Amino acid sequence: MSTEVGIELVNTNGSKGDIVPESQSLKLAAKKHTRKAHLQFGSLLWCFFLIGWNDGSLGPLLPRIQEVYKIGFVPVSLLFVFTCVGSFIGAVINVTQTDRLGFGKMVVFGSLAQWIAYSMQAAVVPFPAFVLANFLNGMGSAVQDAQGNGFVAALNDSAKMGYLHAAYGAGAFAAPLVATQFSQMPRWSFHFLVSLGISLINTTLLTYAFRLKDQDGCLADIGREPSEKSTSQKATYKQILRLKTVHLLGLFILTYVGVEVTIGGWIVTYMVDVRHGGAASGYVSSGFWGGLMVGRVALLWFNRKLGEHRALLLYAILAVGLQLIVWLVPSLVAGAVAVSFVGVLLGPTYPLAMNHAGRVLPPWLLTGSIGWIGGIGTAGAAFFPFLTGVLASKVGIQVLQPLIVAMMVLMALVWIMVPKAPRRVE
Repeated sequence: MSTEVGIELVNTNGSKGDIVPESQSLKLAAKKHTRKAHLQFGSLLWCFFLIGWNDGSLGPLLPRIQEVYKIGFVPVSLLFVFTCVGSFIGAVINVTQTDRLGFGKMVVFGSLAQWIAYSMQAAVVPFPAFVLANFLNGMGSAVQDAQGNGFVAALNDSAKMGYLHAAYGAGAFAAPLVATQFSQMPRWSFHFLVSLGISLINTTLLTYAFRLKDQDGCLADIGREPSEKSTSQKATYKQILRLKTVHLLGLFILTYVGVEVTIGGWIVTYMVDVRHGGAASGYVSSGFWGGLMVGRVALLWFNRKLGEHRALLLYAILAVGLQLIVWLVPSLVAGAVAVSFVGVLLGPTYPLAMNHAGRVLPPWLLTGSIGWIGGIGTAGAAFFPFLTGVLASKVGIQVLQPLIVAMMVLMALVWIMVPKAPRRVE
């Protein structure tokens, strides 16, 4: 004789309801976890869409910003520098405050910084304040980027990491399409009102999905075990900075992000000044970011087949070949097509590196380490575009292509030195 085990449900008014069999209650719990997981991941997709939107906006607007503020290559490059400074501060905040505030509060804090930045830029504040807005934006993006990467890395799902960064690519693809239109309008700064609207939705989604909880609480909401290996082991600067792999990954991401943002930020100016492409050259930037988005999804199967370490090295070598076409073939169309395929090949780089970090770094140091790696990486998003601006002011924007090729070669050499993780069947 079998006995059916059940769970008695209590109605919201306090009265007892029906007894639900345990198997059914488990199914209900699983459905709830699945819905919550979709909500959490969906909110992070929107968050990374905004981060990509932010990075893709500046390039098409640079010529207009120079015109409005009457500044040259070097002053306008300060926008990249202060984005970097803000990102570095964001990295420090990630390492020092994640354990105290928790994941949920941190991502919402990062999103609020972007509200202020976009409000200032939409108002066409004086140039020093415009630069300060980029500082706030860099800080907010860095905090959200590290927290989002750390959360998805804890899920141990390489496909989700790929989709997360594809959302970044989608934002970076869409932004130049819109920014190019606004750059030709009298109210060019209204592009930042669109950005502000996206950021308001971002904060709302992050607050609702994660309820300001720490990472372990958010993982528990979707039926996952805590990500921490030991709750007594907290992330500290000393623990993180003692790891050689953290520094190698930081240098690699620094170079990669430098390549990505330098292409996205200066390719429009290069196509206008060197290839005589006109105002429509802003769409070349969209082609690059669109390629980035496609590569992060379309190459997922190849990454698994070849292995992330070898795949990433292969992509870097092929990207160098395509960048030589952009440099040496004097054709606007050929250059635009080659830039798009460079985006496809570079697309998987960041998510593959973040997945790799999740496999080779201690779990209890992962979010802090990714925050540090990301913060160092964003230094590349400022230093290399700034260097390009300085050199362009002296010898012209044609310096862009040899600089990018050199950076790509450096990126491949650093990746060879990064320790390999054990091959895993997924």
